[in-house]
Amino acid sequence: MGSASTGPATRPNVVLVHCHDLGQYLGCYGADVDSPNLDGLASDGVRLENSFCTAPQCSPSRSSMMTGAYPHENGVMGLAHMGWALDDDWTTLPKYLREAGYSTHLLGFQHEVPDDPARLGYDHVDDETKRALELVDVVGDFFEERVATGAHAADDEPFFVSIGIEEPHRPFRREYLPEELYDEPTPDDVDLSDFPTLPDHPGVRQDVADLQSVITETLDPAVGRMRTSLAEAGLAEDTLFVFTTDHGLAMPRAKGTCYDGGLETALLFHQPGVVEGGVVHDELVSSVDIMPTLLELVGHEAPTDVAGRSFAPLLRGESYEPRNRIFGEMTWHDRYNPIRTIRTERYAYVRNFSLLPRVFVPMDVVPTPSGRAVHEEFYVEQRPAEELYDLAADPHAQENLASDRTPFETTAEASDPHPAHVDALERLRRDLREWMDATADPLLEGPVPYPSMD
Repeated sequence: MGSASTGPATRPNVVLVHCHDLGQYLGCYGADVDSPNLDGLASDGVRLENSFCTAPQCSPSRSSMMTGAYPHENGVMGLAHMGWALDDDWTTLPKYLREAGYSTHLLGFQHEVPDDPARLGYDHVDDETKRALELVDVVGDFFEERVATGAHAADDEPFFVSIGIEEPHRPFRREYLPEELYDEPTPDDVDLSDFPTLPDHPGVRQDVADLQSVITETLDPAVGRMRTSLAEAGLAEDTLFVFTTDHGLAMPRAKGTCYDGGLETALLFHQPGVVEGGVVHDELVSSVDIMPTLLELVGHEAPTDVAGRSFAPLLRGESYEPRNRIFGEMTWHDRYNPIRTIRTERYAYVRNFSLLPRVFVPMDVVPTPSGRAVHEEFYVEQRPAEELYDLAADPHAQENLASDRTPFETTAEASDPHPAHVDALERLRRDLREWMDATADPLLEGPVPYPSMD
């Protein structure tokens, strides 16, 4: 056992747990799902109510978390296994922490590069399993080894470990899990109020029931057991524990879209004696802010040449100048789908650059035959060039206040913007363009080509 802790470590261990496709679908965010362990983490620490990712898809959003840069800046404008990858020249979070004297470790999932995760700055990689309940033992063994070797914060040898969990990525029903895990809740018991844009359809009810089960029976208890292992190893008092997800739920009008459902993310922090107390903050934060925030929390100077900015003062209860807007984007997924968005406390403005007249949601959002049928019936829509939503009056973004003009319509066939919101539309349109200019968004030069692949 390492030396005893005498107070909050000046360089705490850092445990970053990140899962797939969760959005904010947890009890602590008001969702109708049992997640007692993650709710407990929120009660112990700080919950960010208005946390958003930079992209509603895996690799681009994770690239922002690791670099503090937007996907079109760091080059990861699509999925790593489909040709997009973070260049080795980027200084990532693990590389910065290695500079600060941390040992760096990856357990489970990453999706920023398609091949060797060590390129991201990890000293040690174990990516043999990405399943929540199987990772529990891997993580427990890791903590025990840190204690046995004295390689942790109390002995002035802090570690950073990134723990990537696959669940609740689709399919929600997984062959390796026993069928009894899906007994509760039954489809008839599902409350669809968390999904106001979904139809009350038997396939939808079954889908939501399976989603709730995989969160309640795999993801949530796995994170709880990881926290227990950390405490049993005597490391909890000297560790900053962070939980988040890459992007929104794998549901229509969420993952693969730049609405709130696609960009909102759970984000929880806890460090005994430093970040604690069950505090909820409603300031806007972005996933580009995670890297500089973690660096400041461990006492390492955060870079000033990236888009992200630290909100560590907010977590510590100190003076903090909040963001007044966040930006999001999508370029490529399983097809070309270029979108850019700006989100303020009140408004969401979405600019669609597609040359296609219809909305195409990634197929991993609705992969089953019944799911595809529901999607085709309810969620393949005409795509307007611009969308504006007053989220104060319309939190589910149902009434587009911008013109419904598309590239395939004449002005005579399109409506005009709502007169009460013209000023907001013009301001957000201008602000989005200025951001694209300032960050050298390649979309301004025309369609972004698919990357070459070996």
